[in-house]
Amino acid sequence: MARPPLLQSAWRHVLVRYVVVGAANTAFSYAVYALVLAIGFSYPVASLIALVAGICLSFKTQGRFVFHDVSNALFGRFVLSWALTYLAHVGVVALCLRLGLDAYIGGALAVPSNIVASYLLQRYFVFGRSSRGADRTR
Repeated sequence: MARPPLLQSAWRHVLVRYVVVGAANTAFSYAVYALVLAIGFSYPVASLIALVAGICLSFKTQGRFVFHDVSNALFGRFVLSWALTYLAHVGVVALCLRLGLDAYIGGALAVPSNIVASYLLQRYFVFGRSSRGADRTR
């Protein structure tokens, strides 16, 4: 089934694919989190399980649909990029707390920088070789 021309044109842009695939991955991670909570696990356990499941799915979907590279050899770099993004997130929240804001506001303010940081890390550090052609579809 062919995509409509507007969708086909938009899908050619790596940022569009990154946002769409990222939204789907986020929905999946939250569904896992909610399911694990519903089963009766604590929120730290649910968070860990959702994080691990989300990282695994995200590696495969970002690699395939966004950056066109499914090499498992890049998984270590992908996990490292997540760790760096996490540290940046915690740093933004800590800064917001020092400025008198609460952790909820700090977490919300950290989201845009997390999105930019994770995109840049994935495009240039994780999938760097393959991302040169990421703006075209296959």
